[in-house]
Amino acid sequence: MSAGNVPRPPALRASLTAAVAAVALLLASCSVGTEPDVTTSADPQIVGDVPAELRDFYTQAVTWSSCNGGFQCAEVEVPLDYDAPKTDSIKISAIRLPASGNKMGSMLVNPGGPGGSGVNMVKDGARSYFSDKLRKSYDVVGFDPRGVQRSAGVKCLSDEQMDASRQLSFDLSNDADFARAQAESRKQSELCVQNSGDVLEHVDTASSARDMDILRAVVGDKALNYMGFSYGTKLGATYAGLFPERVGKFSLDGAMDPTLDIDQVSMGQAVGFENALGAWVEDCLSGADCPVTGTKEQALGQIRSLQEIYTQTPQQTPQNRVVTGTEFTNAIAFAMYSTDLWEPLKGALAQAVAGDASGMLLLTDYSADRDPEGRYNSNTAAAFTAINCLDYPMNSDLAHMREQSKLLQEAAPTFGGLLGYSGLSCTGWPHEPTGTLEPIAAAGAGPILVIGTTGDPATPYQWSKALAGQLDSGVLVSWEGEGHTAYGRANECLTSLVDAYFVDGTVPASGTSC
Repeated sequence: MSAGNVPRPPALRASLTAAVAAVALLLASCSVGTEPDVTTSADPQIVGDVPAELRDFYTQAVTWSSCNGGFQCAEVEVPLDYDAPKTDSIKISAIRLPASGNKMGSMLVNPGGPGGSGVNMVKDGARSYFSDKLRKSYDVVGFDPRGVQRSAGVKCLSDEQMDASRQLSFDLSNDADFARAQAESRKQSELCVQNSGDVLEHVDTASSARDMDILRAVVGDKALNYMGFSYGTKLGATYAGLFPERVGKFSLDGAMDPTLDIDQVSMGQAVGFENALGAWVEDCLSGADCPVTGTKEQALGQIRSLQEIYTQTPQQTPQNRVVTGTEFTNAIAFAMYSTDLWEPLKGALAQAVAGDASGMLLLTDYSADRDPEGRYNSNTAAAFTAINCLDYPMNSDLAHMREQSKLLQEAAPTFGGLLGYSGLSCTGWPHEPTGTLEPIAAAGAGPILVIGTTGDPATPYQWSKALAGQLDSGVLVSWEGEGHTAYGRANECLTSLVDAYFVDGTVPASGTSC
């Protein structure tokens, strides 16, 4: 089975929220207004017991300035290296939508990734994504984690280099092609080092979790209230493990299981996306104008035959670009994130069957945050790689990767080839991984909601069950639906339950299903 461009770590793909935010054609940066609101976190009751060398960060004065029509923007200074906090610092970009009613506190949000922008999530979707009840009671605060976009963003490839990389195609079962892919990955790693600087060594999830505790103090909350999606659940769980006594209201939606290694993550996602495609096929066959026909298995076979055509002969588009087998598969995977994308996939596949790759190119460009003018409007791909290379040990042994790829393709014929060869992605990476694969109990924390979607392709439902079981105070809530994550796109049952938890303090019974 051949694969397309150099594989990147398959874990923790950005949530739908991050993906939708990324396709915006113009992502305006925070513009400074004329009436700054200065807040300080000097109150010892708010700051809590922190190391002396970090106290200046916790007690810094931060200027929140009006921006983007009703929002407030700020930059918060944090240590570059928490092991040597006095040596250097970086700034975390944040935005907040002030509470419209009686404010109970602030709620930090993270859309996932890793590499998703919390600033974009709030700026582009806070008024529609979060309920009126939540927005009346909480300042909704988005931030770009370290290494992401505005917060000392990691930089690897130029837009032109990104385009060129996505046009590459390798047959990784072939030794010569594997060597070419390995060299390409090493070259990209070198560019990350050249273009990113010292921050590249310090974009791990644990450091971002420590940044969140400084943000908690800066916004003036004794306990952190947080809503994290997809990878944002790993970030939130990491925070809870480090600071259980400072956990306020926590919702971890579309959960990661922190005990899984990269091969286990790949397998879970491969099967998850395969199941989601099966659900899409069943829905497509039951309606009109479905581009595939016959039984479910026959229809899946038609999609895989088309996939193989793109793999063997990347297809030219009127835009003078080609769609490789990997990009074809990425387009399908992207559409599995939300049932709202099922109809666009139907149209794109109909075009592909007719010999026109334009629709598949559009979907895969949306997934890659590329606009029609050729601009990549985020650094999600670079941050995704940089964070995962620190968080996960990667096994780059060729025999191991080929065996893992074989197992993936047996379990998930459509997506297994996309999610193999994870070890290639960190070839030439200059920094050793620092992440640990251990359960997180967060002993002493208050009730933490863990929300799982039964048909979630990117963070399979079993992962939410696992995290809820690991957390001493985990409360599992299930949404019986398709797509990635739940809040903001699920039903009234789920929305009301989460809102009542955050606003009224009502903790649902663990095992509640919507």
